[in-house]
Amino acid sequence: MKLIVGLGNPGAQYARNRHNIGFLAVEAIAEARGFGPWRSKFQGLVAEGRLGDEKALLLKPGTFMNLSGDSVRAAMTFYKLTPADVIVLHDELDLAPGKLRFKTGGGHAGHNGLRSIDAHLGPAFQRLRMGIGHPGDKRLVSNYVLGDFAKADEAWLDPLLAAVAAEAPSLVSDGARFLNAVAARIAPPKPRAEPREAAAPALAKPAEEPGSEAEGPMDALRRLAERFR
Repeated sequence: MKLIVGLGNPGAQYARNRHNIGFLAVEAIAEARGFGPWRSKFQGLVAEGRLGDEKALLLKPGTFMNLSGDSVRAAMTFYKLTPADVIVLHDELDLAPGKLRFKTGGGHAGHNGLRSIDAHLGPAFQRLRMGIGHPGDKRLVSNYVLGDFAKADEAWLDPLLAAVAAEAPSLVSDGARFLNAVAARIAPPKPRAEPREAAAPALAKPAEEPGSEAEGPMDALRRLAERFR
């Protein structure tokens, strides 16, 4: 069994925050893959289903971001899971909007949700880092992550969430394959260009009739000399 955790803050006022992209991703998976209804459990909301051959539990901690580890730990303990069974989906400032990276272990880079999970589990869980971009000044980060996605962001956000949901079975089995499949859905290969038609061969220059060659200066002199003989 895999525990797939989407990070975010509970409440309608946070629903479209950049910090809540993890919530948005697991919600998209639940809807697209036919998971059961969301139920209150483990200090959060859970939905059960299958991803390929693997049973999966989706979790949205209801503890607010800073205490996400409390909810994750409760679910792990109940199902007797290890950190290797946990995949956390979270926002990533250091990736361009719409970019994804998958990794196991590592630091929390100041992300309070990861910091809390790390305190309960250690660092050996898997992470799907979902790029939201950086405001360019660290003093603006708090307002940026707690701000809603802009209308223009829908151009990349909606296709990304749809691709993550469609390829979710690969997420629990092969992170590299998952990333490649999502990338192919978002930016499919361009169709091959049709070969250009071969240019029509140049028509051969017709042979000139004898004596029709262009007259040169010496020819003109000879003809003039003939007149005075």
